[in-house]
Amino acid sequence: MGKYAFESRVRYSEIAEDEKLSLSGIIDYFQDCSTFQSEDLGIGLSWLTEHHLVWLMARWQVVIKRRPHFGEKIRISTWPYKFQLAFGSRNFFIESEDGELLAYADSLWVYMDSEKGEPARVGEYEGNLYAPLPPFDMNYAPRKIRPPKVTPVTAETFAVTHSHLDSNHHVNNGQYLKMAENYLPEDFTVGEFRIEYKKSAVLGDHITPMIYDAGDEFFVDLTDGAGTTFAITHFIRQ
Repeated sequence: MGKYAFESRVRYSEIAEDEKLSLSGIIDYFQDCSTFQSEDLGIGLSWLTEHHLVWLMARWQVVIKRRPHFGEKIRISTWPYKFQLAFGSRNFFIESEDGELLAYADSLWVYMDSEKGEPARVGEYEGNLYAPLPPFDMNYAPRKIRPPKVTPVTAETFAVTHSHLDSNHHVNNGQYLKMAENYLPEDFTVGEFRIEYKKSAVLGDHITPMIYDAGDEFFVDLTDGAGTTFAITHFIRQ
């Protein structure tokens, strides 16, 4: 299949205070686009469940040129560009009705055997159906996010609740972004953000954010309070 796309219109439920699509709304659209592609290829949620497989997010790199406003018509597209062992890499676009590129992204996914709890090799069957295309020409960031060597501010610990979870019974990848956004300075306009996922948080876990303010860059490390990171987010000022 290669490239896959669907059209939408920015809903009121998807906007931030400035009446533009929220950061979490952007990756929600990206995630929906990739799952729609899998569904239309016949290797979606039901197929994965039947074969005891699941795709888990490992990292995001999202570059924002312009966030679409409430009511604006948009087109979301995606294509895989590489499968290697248990890993799959995908690019994403959000474009305006006129073809203006509003946001683009790189992402890395891990294919997991849900029964064994270990990585599973991406099969020839799945790879042929997805039909990878060349990667988008962008400045690809390193996979690892490394906060600056400054003393972080420790925020108040909070618990994972049912509203944070997805169908895999883990905290949904977009929820980590929503958590981290809460600590951004009010005057910080995000032009790019990265998320690295390290350990899936589940119901009953407690999250302690560690905050690193480096001026034009801002890091939020969502930890268990004892040295283990669930996800770390890196925001870059526009």
